[in-house]
Amino acid sequence: MPDTILILDFGSQVTQLIARRLREAGIYTEILPCTAPDEAILARQAKGYILSGGPNSVTSKAGPVAPACVLESGLPVLGICYGQQTLVQQLGGQVEAGSSREFGRAELSVIAASPLFKGVWDVGSSQTVWMSHGDHVAALPDGFTVLART
Repeated sequence: MPDTILILDFGSQVTQLIARRLREAGIYTEILPCTAPDEAILARQAKGYILSGGPNSVTSKAGPVAPACVLESGLPVLGICYGQQTLVQQLGGQVEAGSSREFGRAELSVIAASPLFKGVWDVGSSQTVWMSHGDHVAALPDGFTVLART
């Protein structure tokens, strides 16, 4: 079985685009719904996970959450928009509702070095990104570091 990155889809409009970009980079990628059973997730033997965005708010108790098997795996996890927010909240950080929804292009500033950015983005650079969300991370969980911000 090839090295796999598993995307757990929380309902993002760009999940397929994320997968396509990874595949274009030569990375074998599969997509499962965020509600997939642990057995289906673990059967993929992923080397890492991406939690996609989605239309929900983590400030609502009704929103989906990242599966415990992913959080307990010890593997790299990248949260994007809603995926980041549920990751932060589930691990003890704080997410707050924004005063307005953000949608469209934004400037992301890279503020710290990371293997995630190696060969792609340099510290101090700005990148145009796409975002769509209404909540924001107010406090990181213990052990987390800000690498970039919009």
